[in-house]
Amino acid sequence: MNPGVIRQAANVEARPVDRGERAFIQVLLGPEDGVPHFVTRKFTILPGGRIPKHKHPTLEHEQYVLSGRMRLGIGDEVHEVGAGQAVYIPADTPHWYENIGAEPVEFLCVIPKTSHYATEWLEDEG
Repeated sequence: MNPGVIRQAANVEARPVDRGERAFIQVLLGPEDGVPHFVTRKFTILPGGRIPKHKHPTLEHEQYVLSGRMRLGIGDEVHEVGAGQAVYIPADTPHWYENIGAEPVEFLCVIPKTSHYATEWLEDEG
């Protein structure tokens, strides 16, 4: 039985997001920790940064914006979201992120644990 896990985000390595610009990901809790059903990640997008349009055919996303403001595309709609807002992105839905502000954007993203995490990029690499 897993006794539980407590982790300080500052102690988790921030890695660049694939194809992102000035965007970083930290896996706060995941399979390596014995977490059975979900993966909790923290994203940071620096001013002027972005994560290009992509989708995940079988994974939904549940997100919570911790700080900053960003432009977020979900399907054909564009939203401006900021601290305190929660976001749901259904599986197989194109989405993208862009920090248009002067401060970093930080958000949590929770996804189901899966044996295969597929990303389909919908923009050419720059």
